[in-house]
Amino acid sequence: MNIDRFVMAFAGFMVIASLALGWFVSPWFFLATAFVGLNLLQAAFTGFCPLAMILKKAGIKSGASFT
Repeated sequence: MNIDRFVMAFAGFMVIASLALGWFVSPWFFLATAFVGLNLLQAAFTGFCPLAMILKKAGIKSGASFT
C-alpha cells in the first residue's frame, strides 16, 4: 500500500468513526469530521499533508500525489 491509498483509507475511517461517535456519543465529534474534510481540501490544493509526511518518514513508499 502506498502513501496515497493509506491517506485516503485513514481519512475515510476517521470520517466514519467521527460520524458514528457524533451520532451515538456526542455531537462534538462532528468537529473531527469537519477537520478531516478541511484537511483533505487544503491537501488537494497545497499538497501538504501531515499524515503523508509521517508515513514517508516511516518508510512507506510514495504514490503519485504525495511524493
